[in-house]
Amino acid sequence: MGIIMGQLGEVPMAENRVAASYALLLYEYLENQGLDPVQVLGTPRPDQAQHFVPMSDWQTWLRRVDAYEKRPALALRIAECVSPRHFGVVGYAALACGTLADALQRLERYHASVYDVNPAKITNTPEGVAIEWGVERGRPGALVDETAIASLVQLARDMTGRYWPMQSVSFVNPAPLSTQPYEDFFGGHVVFGAPVTRLVFAHEYLALPLRKSDPALLSLLDQQAEALLQQVAAVPAIVESWRKTLVPLIREGKTSLAALAQAHHTSPRSLQRRLAEQGTSFQQLLDNTRQHLAEGHLRDAKLDLAEIALLLGYSEQSAFTRAFRSWTGLAPAQWRRHQLKAEV
Repeated sequence: MGIIMGQLGEVPMAENRVAASYALLLYEYLENQGLDPVQVLGTPRPDQAQHFVPMSDWQTWLRRVDAYEKRPALALRIAECVSPRHFGVVGYAALACGTLADALQRLERYHASVYDVNPAKITNTPEGVAIEWGVERGRPGALVDETAIASLVQLARDMTGRYWPMQSVSFVNPAPLSTQPYEDFFGGHVVFGAPVTRLVFAHEYLALPLRKSDPALLSLLDQQAEALLQQVAAVPAIVESWRKTLVPLIREGKTSLAALAQAHHTSPRSLQRRLAEQGTSFQQLLDNTRQHLAEGHLRDAKLDLAEIALLLGYSEQSAFTRAFRSWTGLAPAQWRRHQLKAEV
């Protein structure tokens, strides 16, 4: 998070970036205002196949809209248009979660696949749940910071289906001419010029169920996964049943024998025995399923490695890389390059 040189001391952030799906939020905001985004921004829509947009482009686009509209609190208006699809696969995975706590955990783990700037850190404090962003990777500016924070808050509220206030909000950037729109939006005290950017809200909201889940989107993810699995050799019907059940469990990060057993209304010991009767084990079934899903996802150029790791239920991209190397002898990026060459 941060500030912009030439404009309140912005610090260059050449290596940072945002997801193309997230950048589309600005284009849709302009369309909702009855404006031609290509004309206002001077550039065509980002191609989502490119995965990311450089931070320098995102900064420029926000400044152009701000100069065009000449109205305060641009970020808050943009945030009102946000939806899970702007967060890409991370947003869809969040929809599979049961509570706000689970969804925020996903967003914390995989923020880099959407907003590759300063990492978020979620902690429980006596005053409430705190989400904090430092400045170790630079300061992208007030417009960038405010859009990101307001979009996250709006998305969380939409997914829970209700408005809930922040207890406090702080930004590292200098205060705007009027702070009232920010206090109205966040519902709590807002401070500017702070050492870090920070949100604090009551612990009780973590237990809120996600009322805005989208079964159609989740079903689409499952259908895509099943299509990938159908490309492999036939297996006994019971094994195929276990493997299909694993698909949504993997996406939700529930990769234990106990989770699969519960889904099939049996005990872990009974399932383990039945797996052995089929000449396999739970770990072999899990690895085999993940490998075939991974290979299918890697053939899709629209998915980057962080998104694939999320879809496979890994908490870290590095864990996915180690597992994939153990299966194939190659890192995922190497395997993808070899496949692309082979298909030319």
